[in-house]
Amino acid sequence: MESSGAAAFPHSEQGAQRWLQLALGVLCMMAISSPQYVWALFTKPLLAQVGGSLAALQVTFSLLIVLQTFFSPFQGWLVDRFGPRVLLSAGSVMTGLSWVLSANASTHLQLYLSYGLLGGLGTGIIYVGVVGLVVRWFPRKRGFAVGLVAAGYGFGAIVTTFPIADSLAHSGFAHTARVFGVLIGLVGLLAAQAIRRPPSEPVHAELAATAAPGTTPAQMLRSPVFWLMFLMMAMMSTSGLMVISQMGAFAKDFGITSSVVWGMAALPLALTIDRFANGLTRPFFGWLSDVVGRENTMALAFGLEAVAMALWLGLRGDPLMFALLSGVVFFGWGEIFSLFPSTLTDTFGTRHATTNYGILYMAQGIGSILGGPIAALVHHANGSWSAVFGIMIALDLGAALLALLVLKPARARYLARRALAA
Repeated sequence: MESSGAAAFPHSEQGAQRWLQLALGVLCMMAISSPQYVWALFTKPLLAQVGGSLAALQVTFSLLIVLQTFFSPFQGWLVDRFGPRVLLSAGSVMTGLSWVLSANASTHLQLYLSYGLLGGLGTGIIYVGVVGLVVRWFPRKRGFAVGLVAAGYGFGAIVTTFPIADSLAHSGFAHTARVFGVLIGLVGLLAAQAIRRPPSEPVHAELAATAAPGTTPAQMLRSPVFWLMFLMMAMMSTSGLMVISQMGAFAKDFGITSSVVWGMAALPLALTIDRFANGLTRPFFGWLSDVVGRENTMALAFGLEAVAMALWLGLRGDPLMFALLSGVVFFGWGEIFSLFPSTLTDTFGTRHATTNYGILYMAQGIGSILGGPIAALVHHANGSWSAVFGIMIALDLGAALLALLVLKPARARYLARRALAA
């Protein structure tokens, strides 16, 4: 087990160290973002490699997200028990190895075990470990720090999208998975070597001055307000993860795959725009929610995604609009990773914020199932993506209305009762 490093840094050096740790955390997040965010580029070559149906293939993506999210409370405990450097190193190796092994997959089961199981556990350890690290290094700026590392996860695949697309076109999936698997694993592993816990005394003293009493996980699970937030996050995760997992498939059906926009292939361009929008939205809407309120911001962002998806479907034959509107869709989606954690902490306090968010984060796993294989089955049953898009638009609009009409008054009543009890 790693030492906390209580005497590792004089007080004057802690400011520089916390920014270094934040930068390393962002680098780790960028390294592990590709398994989720470039999946759309892999669906076509993987179907050719392992055969079977799209729905069966999408189980791989669902496993990746489910294992990344459902094990988050346990993974957080492991990081606390053995230290961030050991666990982040292990997570980086597992993530890179998941791609290397998937290069040789010839059956769905092999793909599930490599890309899905190993990749999900590896990326989950890093995601939870980095978030847990930065909230300790930035006790007075948790929202800002978590927003930056979440943006790193959203932005990360910008660096790899075009190189991976080019490698797929020239060298195929197997070579691409091996090369980039080694690269992403190595980057994360090297960054993890300099990651460490903050010094105990100064940071803990600061935490003691700022921490407020909080609701325990067991108490939170008895609150209808939590389950409403869980439902809303699952709804929004479903729509966003449907786009992430199925974009390659519906781009092909829309006739976009071979199109060129601004001298670039339309699908990789759209994925690059998506990564930028998905990163930018997290700090932007987090800031906006501080100004106009959490639920008001949710309604605006979720409604924006619904409108963008409707326009996207209506203009699906236009390659330029396909690329641009995909960015608007992600700008209306990616903010869930800043809005829901901040709303949850506003409601249930800071003392158990990491564990509580680990439980809420499981909604992302449910969204991966509904947006992955279930959405593919709906497409197969209807022979069109229109029904799938219709469901996703309804989920976005439903979440926007729930934010304003149900969550906002429910949270106000809950906080009023808590204030009276105090």
